[in-house]
Amino acid sequence: MHDVAKPVKAMSQKRESDWLGKLIIVIIAGGALFLIVVVPIGLIKFFQVRKMMSSPTQMPPTTVSSAVVKEEDWAPMLSAIGSVSAVQGAVVSTELGGVVEQINFQNGGEAKKGDVLVRLAARAEDADLQLARQDLERTRDLAVRKVISKAELDAAESKFKQKEGAVAKKEVRAPFDGQLGIRQVNVGQMINAGQQVVQLTALDPVYVDFALPEQFLSQLGNGLEVDVRVDALPDHDFKGKLTAVNSMVDSVTRNVTAQATLENPEHTLRPGMFAKAQVVLPAKGKALVIPGSAVSYAPFGDSVYVIEKKKDEKTGKESQVIRQQFVRVGESRGDFVSVTQGLKGGETIVSTGVFKLRNGMTVTINNDLAPKPQLKPNPVDS
Repeated sequence: MHDVAKPVKAMSQKRESDWLGKLIIVIIAGGALFLIVVVPIGLIKFFQVRKMMSSPTQMPPTTVSSAVVKEEDWAPMLSAIGSVSAVQGAVVSTELGGVVEQINFQNGGEAKKGDVLVRLAARAEDADLQLARQDLERTRDLAVRKVISKAELDAAESKFKQKEGAVAKKEVRAPFDGQLGIRQVNVGQMINAGQQVVQLTALDPVYVDFALPEQFLSQLGNGLEVDVRVDALPDHDFKGKLTAVNSMVDSVTRNVTAQATLENPEHTLRPGMFAKAQVVLPAKGKALVIPGSAVSYAPFGDSVYVIEKKKDEKTGKESQVIRQQFVRVGESRGDFVSVTQGLKGGETIVSTGVFKLRNGMTVTINNDLAPKPQLKPNPVDS
């Protein structure tokens, strides 16, 4: 039994030696592969990352639209909200009651002073007038022949005028030239004294009434030019003159009422229209003007982005860089605002999209699709 165990042990030791040799060969091959493939790739990536970290990242320039800071003559203006009113306007009414016998006008038509608009039935009054006329003619004939006294003639004339006046009160006449509204009576209708018949309005010229704060009272005077715009006619600009300033200041609002007179030959302005009035003061002044969309409004201060040319010290390449500039904004007119501090005439600024920018960014200018600011804009959806 001792002789059989020795060959078995020798075979086992040989198999272990062969397995260990193969394992060593695999380990050596794997290490060689790692040194040949993985290490060079790792070194390449290491140097690439190191190079990227050593050089700053270059972001592509942002496309913006631009505008030039302009110096313009802006006459000082006082802006106010008001309404159009008629120089003359009244609701024509009857003096006596009666039955409407005749209507002599069309709704919305024109009337001249003295035109008979409505006639009431006046058969009894007409008969009395006819009798009074005949009596007056006989009395005059007798007075010529000195058959009666002058007192009797005066009494007959007075009676005739009284009857004539009674007939006249049965007619409603236009008190002035103007445009008529919509009638409020019908033929055959029984109406009372004081019944409203129709609105009559003189439309040329018209007033524009508005109010301004009392601190501007010393700057107001008759003859100042007033620009007026109404929402109903956004494409029209109306020119007028300041013709009246109220003698009192409202103790509640501390505003003073002013009135401008405007020519209105085409009757485009109508009483009651909402109006925006601007009183042009005589003093002239220079103002730096920029689009309102160029201003970035913020609680800590308003700012704009000035576009400047900057040269790279290493490459010598020139690029356009923006610089945030805090400004003080003044009066606004239409799409423009004036700047009282922070800018100089001729500087180029970003005109739109300032909310997406930050100081020091590189930009490129493209004004092909940039909106055109206007002094008197007329939005399509207004």
